[in-house]
Amino acid sequence: MTLQYTAQITADLERNTKEQERIGAEAEALQEQLRTLQHDHTVLVNMQQALGSPGPASEAATKAAVSVPRQAAAESKRSRPKKTATAGAGKAAPKKAAAEASSAKASKAAGKPSLVDLIRNHLKQQNEPRSAAEISSALTQAHPDRTIKTTVVRTTVEGLVAKSHAHRTKQGSSVFYTAATAPQPAETQPQPETAAS
Repeated sequence: MTLQYTAQITADLERNTKEQERIGAEAEALQEQLRTLQHDHTVLVNMQQALGSPGPASEAATKAAVSVPRQAAAESKRSRPKKTATAGAGKAAPKKAAAEASSAKASKAAGKPSLVDLIRNHLKQQNEPRSAAEISSALTQAHPDRTIKTTVVRTTVEGLVAKSHAHRTKQGSSVFYTAATAPQPAETQPQPETAAS
């Protein structure tokens, strides 16, 4: 009887650990996507200001976006809709906390490249499609100081696919990724010309 309980507890512990790893990987991937969106937002705000659009409204939006990570993390734990986190972020977070969050983000970004950048650069260097596991393995070897999980890589690459920075192909049940490059449309143009001549 004791052996049965021990085996059941061991199995439950193993399932619990795997679930923690899965959820942790998803949380890391979501945080990476949030950082990418915040970076894109900053670029868009700068472009808007360069075009001469009104600045004060965009500055307020930027401050609200910087304070979202802490609020979003707290809200997601309570399973509330994302709109609630975004709506309350500007009021709930003090300016000092927002400044600390942005300075911490800046110092982290200055230290090492983001996972998105690592994946994008890796895909650009490859001559053939790669699976998420292959990308994860290659990045782990190239950056042993970082913990890079396959589930996080898969989510991040899917984000790149959604932004048209990468392409997804399926071969049976396997999914492979390649970098989206500008020369690809140029390669398809000569084919009609040779067919016409």
